Amino acid sequence: MRPLVTVLLAVGALAQVPICKVASAEGEPQVVDGIAAVVNGEVITYSQVRALSAPQERLLRQQYTGPDLEKKLTELRQLAVRDLIDRRLVIQAFKKESYEIPDHLVDQRIHQIIREAFGGDRNTFVKTLEAQNYTLGEFKQKEMEKIIVGAMRSKNVKTNSIISPTKIDEYYRKHRDEFTSKEQIKLRMIMVSGHKDTASAPAQKELAEEVLGKLASGAEFEQMAQVYSEDSTKDNGGDWGWIERKTLAEPLEKFAFNMPVGRISNIIDYAGNYYILKVEDKHGGSTKSLNEVRADIEKKLVQEEAQQIQERWIASLRQKAYIKTF
Repeated sequence: MRPLVTVLLAVGALAQVPICKVASAEGEPQVVDGIAAVVNGEVITYSQVRALSAPQERLLRQQYTGPDLEKKLTELRQLAVRDLIDRRLVIQAFKKESYEIPDHLVDQRIHQIIREAFGGDRNTFVKTLEAQNYTLGEFKQKEMEKIIVGAMRSKNVKTNSIISPTKIDEYYRKHRDEFTSKEQIKLRMIMVSGHKDTASAPAQKELAEEVLGKLASGAEFEQMAQVYSEDSTKDNGGDWGWIERKTLAEPLEKFAFNMPVGRISNIIDYAGNYYILKVEDKHGGSTKSLNEVRADIEKKLVQEEAQQIQERWIASLRQKAYIKTF
């Protein structure tokens, strides 16, 4: 027996997959099982494809209808076939190397599922399998295959684990937005319309100047907004709360995000209306230094390298295999 040491690491990282069987979609005719693909002489069935794609299919049916739905379903099932082909190739590679998974590791995985998903109640677990037409042996086999796939992927992803400082610096320069917090301001606004039927535009501007004068003399901005403002925040004293860039029209945004905290703007004439702004607070907009994010960048680049190595390994398995899809 050739022990697969990396399987011990892979078992703990496996995500729990719900126990489920293929359920025919509401209103869709039952599909007769057949061959979806052949991988080095091993068959992948339509029922296996549908079992894998079923959860995502339910979501698609909630979001799409008609031709759009059919297109999305076709794409999803093609991805499922590809995924099943890749899994079969990995398992075949495992067998070719004459590796074995100790039975106790699979038993540990089953115990973990019973404990976490069924509150430790083995009888309920077994009854659930029976209700979904699974035997315990079939379920163990599926869990065994998950362990094999996880272990083999880990085994064949060998990175140097060291990313050069140059690559880290380059990533930081190109992705500064990832490390910059969103800039926000807490804004109040008074808007005096220049298009009222009962007054001319000059009269409305005079009203805005009168409001600004009262604010300069110490009047509360909130009270002035409740009396004079004509936008939707009037009853809240002109309070817009915390806003980000792209919330206001560009001319208003330019003023608002460049104003010091506590300052009241002059009258801003925009689109025929008159605006007075006050920024009560602001935060964000700062960028973390390279030293602060160096470890995170290195971790991300290591993960990306591992993903690329894994994709190349799977591609090499495909290239050497006989694969036919139907």
